[in-house]
Amino acid sequence: MDDTGPKQLNWRWRVIAAVIILVVRVLRWRIDVRGLEHVPARGGAVLAFNHHSYVDFMMVGWPIIRQRRRPMRFLAKREIWSSRKVGWAARWAEAIPVDRGSDSARDAAFEAATQALQAGDLIAVAPEQTISPSFELLPLRTGAARMAQQAGVPIVPVAGWGSHRALTKGGPRRLVRKLPVTVRFGDPLHVGPEDDVVEVTAELTRRLNRLLHEAQDTYPDGAPPGARWVPARLGGGAPDHAEVLREHIERERRWTGPDPLPADSEDPDPLGGGAAPA
Repeated sequence: MDDTGPKQLNWRWRVIAAVIILVVRVLRWRIDVRGLEHVPARGGAVLAFNHHSYVDFMMVGWPIIRQRRRPMRFLAKREIWSSRKVGWAARWAEAIPVDRGSDSARDAAFEAATQALQAGDLIAVAPEQTISPSFELLPLRTGAARMAQQAGVPIVPVAGWGSHRALTKGGPRRLVRKLPVTVRFGDPLHVGPEDDVVEVTAELTRRLNRLLHEAQDTYPDGAPPGARWVPARLGGGAPDHAEVLREHIERERRWTGPDPLPADSEDPDPLGGGAAPA
């Protein structure tokens, strides 16, 4: 266990927060947050969020930093550290790198995240591991449940909706002005030492789906028919989820090891493939 205690909002975190706040204000994004009381004011917790855009982790961290006054660490693939655009932010935010090259490196990342949780940090993970083109949940990996169980901390499910209209895989990459963004934090899911992590992950999936559907159903801009950012289930133009799921399962069969990671190293997604060790 890490005896240094939880991370604090130091000057580096304050600079990152100031940059995010400035961008949001300039773009006049309308961020609607509910359920933040489920994030503990102190102590460790795993924040498990749906991965639908390149900036969804920032929208998860936005209310935690501004209102809870707590930093949020996340797991991300090591390649991001060499990025000229965002590498500095990963270092300053003390994100935990996941090396896709070996099982031992992934195990080390898992251990580092568990120790951070035991020390009282908030760790954000995307259990889907990659952005879902259908904007529906892909199968969740068990990493979030295993970390929470080993560290003795709760899992807080978090559903976000809206930021994929600006920056997502296969979609337009433009900074949309006056964009509504919805963030919903759910009841903590407690994991006992004898609980089956597969069953816990199934319950996490149910809770995330409920939060996601709530966010979609109450979204200020509704669900315009045929819109590329609206799921097919709601009459939108996003790819059919059944087909996306089939392709995802087929791709996953080509992954190896206990923490399957995609072979495509050119994926710009900083969280994809490294956000939630299995």
